[in-house]
Amino acid sequence: MKSAKNIAPSLKLGIFYLTVNLILRIILIFHPITQSTFEFGSIIKMFFLGIVSDFFVFTIASIFLWLYLLFISDSKYNKPWGYVIFGLLSGLLLYISFFNTILNEYGGVVPTIVMALLGLKTVLFGLLLFLPKYRKNIRLALYCITIFIFVLIIIQNAVSEFFFWNEFGVKYNFIAVDYLVYTNTVIGNIMESYPVVPLFIGIGIVALASTYIIVKKTRMFLDNLPSFKEKIQLSGAYIFLFVVSLFAVPFMTKFENSQNVFVNELQANGVYKFYLAFMNSELDYEKFYKTMPEKEAYSILKQNIPSLTTTTTLRTIQDSGKEIHKNVMLITVESLSADFMKAYGNEQSITPFLDSLANESLLFTNLYATGNRTVRGLEAVTLCIPPTAGESVVKREDNKNKFSTGSVFKQKGYDVKYLYGGDAYFDNMASFFGGNGYEIVDKKALHPNEISFENIWGVCDEDMAKKAIKVMNEEIKKGKPFFNHWMTVSNHRPFTYPENKIDIPANSKSREGGVKYTDYALQQFFKMAEKQAWFKNTVFVIVADHCASSSGKTELPMEKYRIPAMIYAPGFIKPERNHTLMSQIDLMPTLFGLLHFDYQSKFYGEDIMKASYEPRAFIATYQDLGLIKNDKLTIISPVKKVKQFDLICKPEKKLSGEFQIHFEEKPKKVIDTELVNEAVSYYKTASDMLKNRKYQKVS
Repeated sequence: MKSAKNIAPSLKLGIFYLTVNLILRIILIFHPITQSTFEFGSIIKMFFLGIVSDFFVFTIASIFLWLYLLFISDSKYNKPWGYVIFGLLSGLLLYISFFNTILNEYGGVVPTIVMALLGLKTVLFGLLLFLPKYRKNIRLALYCITIFIFVLIIIQNAVSEFFFWNEFGVKYNFIAVDYLVYTNTVIGNIMESYPVVPLFIGIGIVALASTYIIVKKTRMFLDNLPSFKEKIQLSGAYIFLFVVSLFAVPFMTKFENSQNVFVNELQANGVYKFYLAFMNSELDYEKFYKTMPEKEAYSILKQNIPSLTTTTTLRTIQDSGKEIHKNVMLITVESLSADFMKAYGNEQSITPFLDSLANESLLFTNLYATGNRTVRGLEAVTLCIPPTAGESVVKREDNKNKFSTGSVFKQKGYDVKYLYGGDAYFDNMASFFGGNGYEIVDKKALHPNEISFENIWGVCDEDMAKKAIKVMNEEIKKGKPFFNHWMTVSNHRPFTYPENKIDIPANSKSREGGVKYTDYALQQFFKMAEKQAWFKNTVFVIVADHCASSSGKTELPMEKYRIPAMIYAPGFIKPERNHTLMSQIDLMPTLFGLLHFDYQSKFYGEDIMKASYEPRAFIATYQDLGLIKNDKLTIISPVKKVKQFDLICKPEKKLSGEFQIHFEEKPKKVIDTELVNEAVSYYKTASDMLKNRKYQKVS
């Protein structure tokens, strides 16, 4: 009984943590984004192993609780030790406050934070030392605050996991780490997307009620504190369990091996998933993936890109036609899934302008995004390289002076700019584009009178469209062609936009509204562009950065990567539909082919109009790397795993063949090793090119 009393705070908080996570798993199972059914065995595994994993994670995280409880005692206030400790604390506080210490070398707020914490500790210790009559009440108040903080963190984490799942259909991953880095933008997004005040009030009420119950059930711990001997025994047991947990937590992830990704995600502990994402922003290809000797990898790659001659992708692109130096406007549209458009079966009429423009353009009907983040889409159309494991190149430290579409245009004498309605600091865009020779025009370049509406992501697309027209009108005065890359922002949660622009109310904050407003803004852009002198000499390339949702019950659900893309240039590009299977990385090399550019290339992307092109596409998450070819999907994953699926079309009667986007991914019993080797050759060499700085721009 006494031993139970001595561990009561940890025991009750542990039960509370396990209960909250259990409730969260149940809620996520029935969430609309969880597009899956579960077998009974999977459900048992999910909950049992999930609870075990949660227990070990709590054991590690509760080290702070253990330290707090360990130092609660009455003996340290006895003479002379109480006065000695108080004197040491006071002296240390004075030293840090008035003298130059090692903390000052860190600069910033570090000294202030340390002084505040040490000052608080000194004051509280003094109160407990000099007011022994009130010691129990003060200690109870501090204990209540401590328990409340732990309870609040547990509840807040569960709520955060829910909203993250609501957005992405997975537990924490790299995106959550990004959100921690870009706190201002993310908090602003949350404030605008959700009823924050009622939500926080609700969280506060639940946290207070839970704290009251836990304190009431553990008050006996404070009334009869463990002896020194008991603390030593308990500490020994805790340290043993802590060490076991350090090994058990990563071991538990080995059981996240279901074919159904939702089972693996629901089984996983979100806190540990966040830790893994934080620690592994880049994955070493040789360590984590199936590999082969370098020469063999480039030899296989050469079979698909015939003009390669060495262990790089450097080669000469020569065209028989005369180069055409038209202006180029590349528009990457935020979260524009293919199935938002009428041609792919949408009946809501949320992209009426793009639907009409598609009929006047070279429309690529069978194109796949490389990833499910904006930075992946930007990487794909800028570097034209397959998605490598870990973070996008845009987010990496070594992201400058790369061989890029911008560098090709610059060699041809073009003025090169990147236009973005938000702050280009977000997602490292300023570092990436600025470091690759692009002049950046973002929200900071707009004057107050040029902004009619903005949210946390930036100015509305209509405002940026007007700014883009002004920028191009100034560029054309220089007497040289321009290449501008505009990234839209409005089709993003919180989906707010100006009133009275479309027939979906702005206060609906709906995805459909965000899509339709962006479509409207693009229509306004083209209405303005048609009136400009440079319009007839400009090629417009429109492509999505990624789909609106990436969740599915397979690692790489095909329909979550299918995006629309078109090239529009009246009088120059003949309107037609191209049904060739292709990747986002092929779009700009295909444009260069249409312009008959001769250039030195390092691109993995190819001109799909060439006879040598073999249809294939790349799709990936931050760790699962996929190759689509010959109606098969090959996936290579950590650690050295390979999976392959037959792609069986699930036709919808209302759609013609080229617009079918749904496929059953049926696991293959006998794997096509030739396709596996091809996938490995692409991803291994791409990793090698980046890691060894072979992908730098050509002088």
